[in-house]
Amino acid sequence: MPRGRPPARTRTQVVAAAIAVADAEGLDALTMRRLAAELGAGPMSLYTYVRDKEELVDLMVDQVSEFDPALGQPDLLGLLVWQRDLMLRHPWLPSALPNRGLAGPNLLAYLERGLAALEPAELPGGAKMEILALLTGFVASYVTNELAQARAGVTGSQRVREHVDRLSEAAASGAYPRLAAVLAEGGTAAPPVFEDVAARMIAGLVG
Repeated sequence: MPRGRPPARTRTQVVAAAIAVADAEGLDALTMRRLAAELGAGPMSLYTYVRDKEELVDLMVDQVSEFDPALGQPDLLGLLVWQRDLMLRHPWLPSALPNRGLAGPNLLAYLERGLAALEPAELPGGAKMEILALLTGFVASYVTNELAQARAGVTGSQRVREHVDRLSEAAASGAYPRLAAVLAEGGTAAPPVFEDVAARMIAGLVG
């Protein structure tokens, strides 16, 4: 029986092309037709590689999540810093993560590293998985906010100054004495540093 023509590309190459489109234009711009045009192929030919767009995005998330083994076994803070850098490089990633079956080899390796970092806490397995999910959600939310500010052309210092001005107006009414006390301490005078906020999140969940 004669065999059909072998695929012109590998699945990895198709996924890499999809990542390039999403990086440049956003996840909403990625359609099978758009990807086919990028590859110079017919849209139906893409179903040789993936079942549908959902599977394609699953593969994209896993492919960009390859961890550099030179980093060794980082602690939880190191993993969150890595996640943030990853999401800033691929701005579509935070919106792609929710409600997705994340069982690719790179994501499983990330879970393994996260569980290893949580071993000293001696928590039940289910609690460890919940903590990793909550921390990933925190990073995704933080990066989403960073990206929105960048699109609006607003710096962290500008945002904090505007926020403090609004809070100061409210506190001046005398109706919010605790808020006034916090503002008097100068605790909101500088934009937050990701590592500091992440460390407090970890301490709250694990400590």
